[in-house]
Amino acid sequence: MIKQILNRIPRKTHKSTENRDGGNSNSSSNASTSSRSNNNNDVANSRSNPTSGHNPQSASNTTLTQGTNKLDNPPNSKPNGNQPLSTTYEALPTFKDVPNSEKQNLFIKKLNLCCVVFDFTDPTKTLKEKEIKRQTLVELVDYVSSANGKFSETVMQEIVKMVSINIFRRLTPQPRDNKMLETFDGEEEEPSMDPSWPHLQLVYEFLLRFVASPETDAKLAKRYIDHAFILRWLDLFDSEDPREREYLKFVLHRMYGKFMVHRPFIRKAINNIFFRFIFETEKHNGIAELLEILGSIINGFALPLKEEHKLFLVRALIPLHKPKCIPMYHQQLSYCITQFVEKDCKLADTVIRGLLKYWPITNSSKEVMFLSELEEVLEATQSPEFQRCMVPLFRQISHCLSSSHFQVAERALFLWNNDHIENLIKQNRKVILPIIFPALERNTKTHWNQAVRSLTLNVRKIFSDSDPQLFEECLSKYQQDESQKEQTNSKREAIWKRLEEVAANRSSTAASQPPMGLLPHKVTTTTTTAPG
Repeated sequence: MIKQILNRIPRKTHKSTENRDGGNSNSSSNASTSSRSNNNNDVANSRSNPTSGHNPQSASNTTLTQGTNKLDNPPNSKPNGNQPLSTTYEALPTFKDVPNSEKQNLFIKKLNLCCVVFDFTDPTKTLKEKEIKRQTLVELVDYVSSANGKFSETVMQEIVKMVSINIFRRLTPQPRDNKMLETFDGEEEEPSMDPSWPHLQLVYEFLLRFVASPETDAKLAKRYIDHAFILRWLDLFDSEDPREREYLKFVLHRMYGKFMVHRPFIRKAINNIFFRFIFETEKHNGIAELLEILGSIINGFALPLKEEHKLFLVRALIPLHKPKCIPMYHQQLSYCITQFVEKDCKLADTVIRGLLKYWPITNSSKEVMFLSELEEVLEATQSPEFQRCMVPLFRQISHCLSSSHFQVAERALFLWNNDHIENLIKQNRKVILPIIFPALERNTKTHWNQAVRSLTLNVRKIFSDSDPQLFEECLSKYQQDESQKEQTNSKREAIWKRLEEVAANRSSTAASQPPMGLLPHKVTTTTTTAPG
């Protein structure tokens, strides 16, 4: 009787595999939606566990979670995605141990196995499980590298899901004050290393091999590596780990080459990052890597350049000279600027005037960088564009020649060591020499640095040899201007001397007279007559 009663009680049914992904039943039709829901769950997990450090996907009471995805056959796991695994995390068979017909299913199972994210803040916990995941990731990398058939749409969805769970996380950059940014030196700064890098590196390598694989159909993959995925990918460039930024750079470059439909969106998204960095935060760790990608992209621009690309130069690249932390990325920025000038020499005038707009006034090291970049731009500049901007340009160079900081003056004088720039200057010497001649003469007489004086004499000799008549005219005019300055100074001193004498006479006269308060007051008496 009791057995019959118990048999009538309905048994508890297991939840379907569709509900194991954090309750997201339509994840198979939209990978980007699945990625966003995974990210929201990750953020929720990080809020519940503020001590989890850099990895927000760790659970509140354990060092091991399943995020928002479960294994295909986890007998003891919980479907809510936040409960710990007990003994279910075990290695799956290798690809060599299964027939070819089962390899795709095993591949998907291994992807699901790698959806478990571990907490690396405590290196002594879950060592066995971490090693199992590492070995599984190595197998996945090898499998993608040696794939013989096209990846199916289901496999692509599972790949993007696994990658999203592992790499899309909340970044917690270390705070930096403005003083630190002003004196930033990338070599002295100790980079922050992500403790979970042993797993992250393999995930990045896996995605890099997947995107670069000829078996990846771009028309199918673009449905899952979509705009939302790219935006979250670009957000990771603010990571403080330089190893991660290098992988982000390589993979994004592969994405740009693989998915032509995403190219305008990628350029626009990078543009927005630059705008936010220039005009709002002035704090970002990945500007150099983004510029390095852009340098390769600009190099591939077709001629004539589109108006969109020219606007990008004017609105984003040139204003990047403004932030104080420009030493972090100046080399890459200079390369991008030079690429534009080499593509279209008519842009040289725009670039040079942009440099003059943001030319530093009190930062000597930044001024040296500007002079170095200016030399690279001038080397790609033709005579017509040079003539348009040479007057304001050499007014600024004249200020640099007169700088008391010897490195600034020395770097400005080094421009004459470039044959192309020297030829441009010689061709336009009648305009340029009168502008810089006073600075050259003052350097030869009054500059404190011997190297600057000797370089100035060399430049002075170049002009005197190329056009002695012009040189004598400039010298004569300089001497006249100096004599007029002396006369003006003497007149000014004489006027001040007269004013001082007048002031002294007035003060002595005022001292001999009694103060106004001690002068006798005139007393007036009023007589009133009574009415008769």
